Amino acid sequence: MKLAKARIKEFRSINDSTEFEINDITCLVGKNESGKTAILRALYKLNPIIEEHGYFDVTDDYPRRDVSDYEEAVEDGEREPAVVVTATYELEREDVFAVEEIYGSECFSSRSPIVSLSKDYDNKLTFGELNLNQEKALQHLIKSTDLSATVSEEALSAGSVSEVCTIIEEAEKTDASQSLLRKIEPIKENGLRYVVYNDILRSRIPKFLYFDDYYQMKGQDNVEALQKRRAENTLIESDHPLLGLLSLAKLKLDELSDPKRTEALLSKLEAAENQLTSRVLKYWSQNQHIRLKFDIRPAQPEDPEGMRSGTNIWGRVVDTKHMVSTPLRTRSRGFVWFFSFLAWYSDLKRNKENLILLLDEPGLSLHAKAQADLLGYFESELRPHHQVVYSTHSPFLVDSTRFDRVRIVQDISVEKSDEIVPKEKEGTKVTTEILEATEDSLFPLQGALGYEIHQTLFVGPNNLVVEGVSDLLYLQTISSLLQESGEDGLSDQWTITPVGGSDKVSTFVSLIGSQRNLNVAVLVDYQKKDKQSIENIFKKKLLQKKFVLTYADFIDEDEADVEDMFNEGFYLKLVNKEYEINISVSDLRKGKGRVVKKVEEYLEKHPLPNGIKFNHYRPAKYFASKIGELKKDLSDSQIDRFRKVFGSLNDLI
Repeated sequence: MKLAKARIKEFRSINDSTEFEINDITCLVGKNESGKTAILRALYKLNPIIEEHGYFDVTDDYPRRDVSDYEEAVEDGEREPAVVVTATYELEREDVFAVEEIYGSECFSSRSPIVSLSKDYDNKLTFGELNLNQEKALQHLIKSTDLSATVSEEALSAGSVSEVCTIIEEAEKTDASQSLLRKIEPIKENGLRYVVYNDILRSRIPKFLYFDDYYQMKGQDNVEALQKRRAENTLIESDHPLLGLLSLAKLKLDELSDPKRTEALLSKLEAAENQLTSRVLKYWSQNQHIRLKFDIRPAQPEDPEGMRSGTNIWGRVVDTKHMVSTPLRTRSRGFVWFFSFLAWYSDLKRNKENLILLLDEPGLSLHAKAQADLLGYFESELRPHHQVVYSTHSPFLVDSTRFDRVRIVQDISVEKSDEIVPKEKEGTKVTTEILEATEDSLFPLQGALGYEIHQTLFVGPNNLVVEGVSDLLYLQTISSLLQESGEDGLSDQWTITPVGGSDKVSTFVSLIGSQRNLNVAVLVDYQKKDKQSIENIFKKKLLQKKFVLTYADFIDEDEADVEDMFNEGFYLKLVNKEYEINISVSDLRKGKGRVVKKVEEYLEKHPLPNGIKFNHYRPAKYFASKIGELKKDLSDSQIDRFRKVFGSLNDLI
């Protein structure tokens, strides 16, 4: 069964959330104090996996400023107890089949049957919807029972369930007729909807598992104290992941305090360690050199308070690279959260629990990259088995490719505290309408979208890093020229990324090169003063040496810019045309050297009119816009230099 919609009313900060849809993965986005936790808590209390958590309390849960008026109205009989949460579920194929197997293929009066479940402040569960065709269901029951032809015909022509019961009761008593009577009498008493819900569908409604920071393991505990809390039904939140871990290891608490065989105990602990370590490392990219370890030993006098008698269990994390172990409780909060959830969830999954997962601010303490790993975990490990509803205000936990999963949670009366807000708009609301969202509510979406734009617009699977826009214009224009003539230019698989100067190349490469599944190459100007910084790109293993190219590699010069790929005379033509001046080759300093440097030296002595400064970009822009006229002046030797550049780069894909 799949949760399709939910609506929450008169609960903490919520007057009326409005009805909102639930997807396979649903992301509740909103600022702090917007009511995200209230949404999840209300859903959890509807049908929690820990039964004693499923109670609404007027004092604790009803909106505080109206609680006195509400209690008085209920006591005076002026209103019924408020219905706090209503959830609507879609029946999946196996649910429908379970009903049709008993009541026939025509028992549903809708092609997409749904059932709703509500709970009020009296903690009374009420079901609704579930449109059934009682007449067709009765006919199927009668036809599928081995009755005499006469009795069957009379029963089929009866006008009510009561009449059918009377006909069967008055007929000859057989095993078949008595079996049919046992099926029909509950329908006579309560109706088909109640019988189908109570006997078939009720147990199929998934339970909610709620998980937040309070459920994190402490990393250590006293076995006897844990036994006592469980026996007295006073378990605290952090007990559940630990009990899940012990169950996963197939260990019983009494086995820990009084093991019959040490080797058997160690074997079970190691099995749990191995399983959880492999699960953690699959989605924990922050440190792949860790291993989980669990130790059980008698308490000592100087152990922590509450652990000085009996038997203690200790969780540790072994760093295999540094050959050291540390207590689980001292690891990062993000790691402890992830591990605690895995321990509890892995046990529930093994027991094939039918669950909807409610995760309140998951991975809040995780690094941005680890939050992306967590999203991947939701998608590949959780979604195939469960629906997931989680809250966040982090852009890195919003999947920018699936904004359809996002629900915006906001409390207008808090966000616009200086304005008068109509009563009906007060309290926490859930919406998908972007235009209704406040700036603070939209921030996580803007952050996620901005990151996605950066990744897709400026970075691709194959990234060619160049210094400036001039490089991009020259490379793209020559490449197009070659492709027009049927030759290979620069492969379209390369995304050319100008970074704004040679000093930014190393930083940019380290940022995007660290991302998995990205192919990065560098093509830059080369001056002797830049030698060390360029060599550092491959010496510090940011890139392999073959992925670091300079223009000097292709023109056999000690120093070279992209402009030196052209003959001096051709480049001067671009400068003269763009700036409407007249510099000749003979005006430039004789001998070797970068042509741009020579032009700059000349213009220092013969400044451009009106105080205009020479800019590398303007000749490149002129070249790109006038290539149709200029291509006749490009000699094959000049174009051949670019052919070699493109060939070398294309070989790197």
